[in-house]
Formats: sequence, C-alpha cells, structure tokens
Amino acid sequence: MNKRVLQLAIPNIISNISVPLLGAVDTAVIGHLEHVYYLGAIAVGSIIFDFIFWGFGFLRMGTTGLVAQAYGAENIHRTKVILIRVLLVALAGSAAILLLQYPLIEFSLWVIDASPEVEQYTRIYYKIRVFSAPATLSLFAINGWFLGMQNARYPMIITIFLNILNIALNLTFVFYFGMNVDGVAWGSLLSSYLAVVLAIVLYMSTYNKVKLKVSWSDLIELEELKKFFSVNRDIFIRTLCLIFSYGFFTASSAEMGDVWLASNTILLQLWYISAYAVDGFAYAAESLVGKYVGAMDFKKMRKAIWICMAWGLGFGVVGTLFYAVFDRELLSIFTDKPLVIETAMIVAIWLIIAPLINSICFIWDGVYIGATSTGAMRNSMLIATIIFFVPVYYLVKPYAGNHALWIAMTSFMVIRGVTLTLFAKKELFLKFQHKQ
Repeated sequence: MNKRVLQLAIPNIISNISVPLLGAVDTAVIGHLEHVYYLGAIAVGSIIFDFIFWGFGFLRMGTTGLVAQAYGAENIHRTKVILIRVLLVALAGSAAILLLQYPLIEFSLWVIDASPEVEQYTRIYYKIRVFSAPATLSLFAINGWFLGMQNARYPMIITIFLNILNIALNLTFVFYFGMNVDGVAWGSLLSSYLAVVLAIVLYMSTYNKVKLKVSWSDLIELEELKKFFSVNRDIFIRTLCLIFSYGFFTASSAEMGDVWLASNTILLQLWYISAYAVDGFAYAAESLVGKYVGAMDFKKMRKAIWICMAWGLGFGVVGTLFYAVFDRELLSIFTDKPLVIETAMIVAIWLIIAPLINSICFIWDGVYIGATSTGAMRNSMLIATIIFFVPVYYLVKPYAGNHALWIAMTSFMVIRGVTLTLFAKKELFLKFQHKQ
C-alpha cells in the first residue's frame, strides 16, 4: 500500500508544485519590474480567475472520485460516460464565462478596492486571459478523469508541460518583447490551449483503443445525474468558500496599500507551494479511497487514509522547517524591493507554521472527495468560513493590524482540519461499514 501511495503521490507532487511555481515565476518576473502596481494587478487578476475558474474546480475533484469508484467496480463504460458528461459541463461553463465576462470584471473590481493603477492593469490582464476558459475547464475535467483511472502520470506530464511553456512564454513576452501584465496573460492563454492538445494526444494513445459506445441515454441516466450533480454541488459550494477566503485576503491586503498587497501576495505564493506539495498525497487519497469504495474494500480504504495522512504530516513538518530557515532568502527571490521584503517579514511567522497546520485538512479533503462524501466537506468549509474566518479577522483587526489577516487564515485552516476529523467517523468509517 505504501508503494502504491507513493506511485500516485510523487507524480502529483511534481505536477502540483509546478502550479504555484508558475505563479511564483510570474510574481518574481513582475516583482522585478519598475512599478509595484504591476505585481498588485497580477495578484488581483489571479484572484479574479481563481473565483471564475476554481468555481468550476468540481470538474476536477468530483470527476476523480466518481471515476475512481467506477474503476474500482471495473465498470469502464461508466468511466467514459462520466468523461463525456463532465466535458459537456466544462464547455457549457466556459460559454457562460465568456458571455458574462464584462459584468464579471466590473463586479470583481467593485468588490476589490484596489488603487487606480492596479485596476487599470488588472483589466488588461483579464481581457486577454478570460479567453482561456474553455481550455482551462476542459483540463480540469481531463486531469480529474486520469486521476480517477489511477493514472497520476498523465496529469503530471500535462501540468508540467503547461507550466514550463507558460513560464517560457511569460519570460519571452515580458523581457524580449517589453510587455508587462499583458505578456503574462498571453502566456497563460496560449499555453492552456496547447496543453489541451497534449491531453487529447495522451488520451487517444492509451484509452481510445477499446471502443465503447456511449449513447445520449447514458449521459442523462437519472440516478447517475443525481449523484453527479449532488457531488459537484457540494464541491462547488466548498470551493466558493475557499476562493472567497483567498479573495477576501487579497481584497483586504489591497485596502492596506500597494506595498502590503505586494508583500502578502508573495507570502501567499509560498503558502500555495507548500499546499500543493502536500496535495500530492491528497490526490493519492482521492484515487485510492475512490477505488476501494468502488470495490467495497473497507480495510484497504482505511489503510490508504492513514498512510496518506502520515505522509502529508511528514511533508508539513519539512515545509515548516524549510520556511523557518530560508524565509528571507525566499522572499528575495520574488522581489528586490527592500520595503516589500521587510513588510513581509513582519508576518512571516504565519507562513512558517502553515505547512504543518494545513496538511491535515488537505489530506482529509482528498479522502472525502474519493469517497464522494462531499456534504461533510461542504459543511466543514461553511463553518470555517462563516463562523471563524470573517469574524476572527474583524475581532482581531483593531489589535493586530495585518497579523489579523494571517490569524484569520490560520484559524480557517485549523477549523477545517478539526471538523473534517470529527466528521470522519460518521461520514466515512461507519457509513461504509454499514454498506459493507
């Protein structure tokens, strides 16, 4: 089991780390340009697209759990039905984003009270990158399907290709062609479509050899549709809460001025890097737990959960120690502006403790997704967001300044871990034993 966890987790760790590293390179590239507001525009633009795109994150997460269960039950036909169904949802979602692109940016900039310069360059970034929606949502669906099929290698190849190409294009557009935020946007747009081409090639080379006929009646089968939309509804609500928290964080940082916005943006990039590393084991948990639920093998499911949890906590400890030793050096990679670095160091302690604290809820997320017990995930996120994150920020803000944002974010992650642990007995172990 340990070997199988690592076979799934290591490719996911490699591909996951490449995601925030792309954001890190973008931040470092823009952070070394003349004006701080370029970095602010990338931060605000990224948050807007986090809301827009990761609102559809269920296309990846929900797909993995459902496909893994069908794979565990050895129902290959159902895995292909799920793929077609989720791709149709992805294309419909993309069409909605493109039709609503103008009100989306206007509402977003109304909510985020950024400086005029940040707002100006955010619009430039947004108007280009929004056309990557069809490719981005399709990649969510395809990568989720591969993971459900116990194939972590293809998502790794696709993600690394996407991010290396994106980095190369960004560097070329910014430093060779003299562009700024528009160069970063074009890099994201072009690389996402080329990654879809690669994903199709990989699928055709491996999974299209056995021809299975999928009819329209398969796609609209009532019980399967109910499960599909129930799981994805819960994940959608959970994801909106998560993105709201990050968006609230960035909007509150913007209110403090461009220097605080730049500092918190860099710290948040480092936060993402540690999160995506641990998420490799969360993805392994999704694949394995889903497989064993589909096969009705409770003993192996339980074993997979605790092995993934142990590895996740181990990586969390390593991340905390690494950030404790190299915090200032890491900040210097992102920007050469002493004021931004010193401002970030004021609150760096919250970055240092994050990997260890956050690892628990990340692994539980993977477990619940694999088991498609998504109602508990939704409830946990609602509790953490509404009862803790926002109230903690406003209660602490008068006494702690910018520390209040990080205290709120840390409490948010702690409560997620605590509630998911408390829910596990009823929502995972007892429920599955009853089915067995």
